[in-house]
Amino acid sequence: MHAVDWAIIAVYLTWMVWDGLRLTKRSQELEGFFLGGRSLPWWAVGLSVMATQLSAITMIGTTGQGYIDGMRFLQFYYALPLAMIILCVTLVPFFHNARVYTAYEYLERRFDAKTRAFTSFLFLVSRSMSLGVVISAPAVVLSVVLGISVTNTVLLTAIPTMIYTMFGGVQAVAWTDVKQMVLIVAGLIAAVVVLIVGLPGDVSIPEALRLAGSTGRLRTFDFTFDLTNQYTFWSGTIAALFLFCSYFGTDQSQVQRYLSTASVDEARGSLLMSAYWKIPLQALVLLVGVLMFVFYVFTPGPMLFDGRHDREVREGPRAAEYQTLEQRYEAAADARREAGLAVAHADAAGDSTRLAAAGQEFKTREAEVRAVRGEALTLVREATGDLTYNDVNYVFPTFITTRMPIGMVGLLIAAIFAAAMSTIAGELSALSTASVIDFYRRFVRAEADDRHFVRVSRIATAFWGLFASVIAVWAAELGSLIEVVNRFGSFFYGSILGVFILAIAFPRATANGAFIGLLAGMGSVAWAATFTNVAFLWHNVIGAVAVVIVGLAVSAIAPKRRT
Repeated sequence: MHAVDWAIIAVYLTWMVWDGLRLTKRSQELEGFFLGGRSLPWWAVGLSVMATQLSAITMIGTTGQGYIDGMRFLQFYYALPLAMIILCVTLVPFFHNARVYTAYEYLERRFDAKTRAFTSFLFLVSRSMSLGVVISAPAVVLSVVLGISVTNTVLLTAIPTMIYTMFGGVQAVAWTDVKQMVLIVAGLIAAVVVLIVGLPGDVSIPEALRLAGSTGRLRTFDFTFDLTNQYTFWSGTIAALFLFCSYFGTDQSQVQRYLSTASVDEARGSLLMSAYWKIPLQALVLLVGVLMFVFYVFTPGPMLFDGRHDREVREGPRAAEYQTLEQRYEAAADARREAGLAVAHADAAGDSTRLAAAGQEFKTREAEVRAVRGEALTLVREATGDLTYNDVNYVFPTFITTRMPIGMVGLLIAAIFAAAMSTIAGELSALSTASVIDFYRRFVRAEADDRHFVRVSRIATAFWGLFASVIAVWAAELGSLIEVVNRFGSFFYGSILGVFILAIAFPRATANGAFIGLLAGMGSVAWAATFTNVAFLWHNVIGAVAVVIVGLAVSAIAPKRRT
């Protein structure tokens, strides 16, 4: 990487950290440290919420998802606007008017301490695991750029962020998010421009998109009702609705953001920003992945984008087999390129008969390329013993470092770093808040001054940062990072949402009903994940429904605990 790119990265990250600390106010007061004095403007909080979503995991995991699978993943977000409207009417005013620090404080007021503690504990487990995936995303980039292990790059990313978060506060996190949001969008637009410019001169943008469409990569609606299919219109509008209501309505990393606004209306405005802009921004991210696919149709690319085991395989006992696969891949890629050009030329000529034949030929050649890549992935797994080996998260980093011009490389990597550090900081702050407010202050030491609790929160920040780093090393090898983080969340979110549904929608629900219902919800999701092929998005529905049904049944049997 050129010195200019390193300079861009160094200058931006230094400025981000310095400016974040400079903007920190009242960081020695509990409300100032955790909630920014409840004085942040709605638009800054809204951008902060969106920036958390458009994090490094989105730039790496979702672009890789777009390259492999196209726009189909966009269906995952169709329920988001409805979820935001529901939350604006229900949970947002509840939490804001209650003047709580965490969402789980409300559960003790409505039920009891054990329900609050167990729900907060589930948040800590799910969010810390998801944070590990967030840390993995920039670690993947650094491992490619610097040629060092993912473990070292995890520590390189997490430790400075952990230190920054310990001495900053929510106010610093939010304003840093605003800046990194601008940089992320600028970086994505720059990538789109480079990808379009990189197309052959005789291939127009519409022709390139038609080529991607011939492989199904532009498909954004799938009305097949199949509980085992991860991304369909139904999973994106029903199952994902439960996920979004839980994530944005009961996850402390999000609740803490809108609790930092001055009023209920401002909190609602911050959430509605995501309702309007999240789907278009997610479409932009996926489009980068689709355009990378088209780019590599016409420009020679590697057989595998993750070269960590390349030397080991080439010098091992299966070297000849690997070389044969490379020769097959080059031949298949060349044939695919010629078929792609035939599609573009037939499209430009308006010859529908020729276009149909060329399109079918291209799909055949694309299937051959995918088959060879699949064989190569299997060979590497068998030859190295790395059974989780997958290169989907390395597609975009490889494109950045090998195809982007000087300066643009630094811009995009700076965007990934900025997104990662800001997201990590926000989630560490939420983990620290829940640890201190829901456990330490509730069960260990109820009376102390603000400075004491702020000191304890900094210790909690360090603990969760190190814990998430351990998860990050493992998560980097699990496949598409954007799927991994939602898989983690879906195991917990439905059950947590179910408890809040009982608390708000069913006045007759009792404390024991809520607690036993929560146990039943988690057990139901564990059973579904272990013994069925139901797609993970539906785990949110299973958990929430189980909590409500069991909770109401127990409450009816033992109504004396009613609140």
